[in-house]
Amino acid sequence: MVEVVTRNGAAIAPFLDDLARLRIEVFRAFPYLYDGDAAYERDYLSTYARSPESLFVLARDGERVVGASTAVPLADELDAFQRPFADAGLDVAKVFYFGESVLLPEYRGHGFGHRFFDEREAYARRLGRFDWTAFCAVVRSRDDPRRPPDHHGLEPFWSRRGYTKRDDMRATLDWKEIGTGTPVLHELAFWLRPLE
Repeated sequence: MVEVVTRNGAAIAPFLDDLARLRIEVFRAFPYLYDGDAAYERDYLSTYARSPESLFVLARDGERVVGASTAVPLADELDAFQRPFADAGLDVAKVFYFGESVLLPEYRGHGFGHRFFDEREAYARRLGRFDWTAFCAVVRSRDDPRRPPDHHGLEPFWSRRGYTKRDDMRATLDWKEIGTGTPVLHELAFWLRPLE
C-alpha cells in the first residue's frame, strides 16, 4: 500500500536525499535527459531547505520514497524563475511555484499525479495569500531525434488540471545532459492557473 504524506518547512530535511535520488533517476529519461549528480542536487535543493513554507508531497511504499512533488513560494525561488513573472507584470509574491513531480515508472497510472497537484494547490490555498499556482517544463522540439517513439507528453494532463501554457514566459537553466559531460542551456516554458 502506497501512502501519500506531506511535509513542509524544516520537516522536509530528512527527505532531501530521497528527492535527489528520484530526480536523478526519473529526469534521466526524455525530455529532461538529465545526467544528475549529488553536487548539482545539493545546490538545486537548497531553495527548498531554506524556505519555511516549502512543501514536499511524498509517495511512500513502506519506508521507501517512490515519488515526490515539491512547491515553494515563488518569492523564495531562484531569480531565473522569478524574472519571467516580473517581466510579464505578475506579482512574484502572489505566485506559489510548483517544482518537480517525480514518480518511479512502476507507480504511474494510479492517480498520484493528480494527488500531487491536489495537495500542492490545497497547501497554497491554506497559506492564503496567493493568486496563482505555476510551474515550468523543458521545451523540446517535436522532431527531437532523442524522443522515444512511445513518449507521451504531460501537456494534456496539465491542461485538464486547468493550467495554461504561457509562451511569452520562459526561463533558462543549465544542467548536464546525458552524453555531453558539460552543462547545456535549456529553455523552460511556464504553465499557470488562477488559484480560486
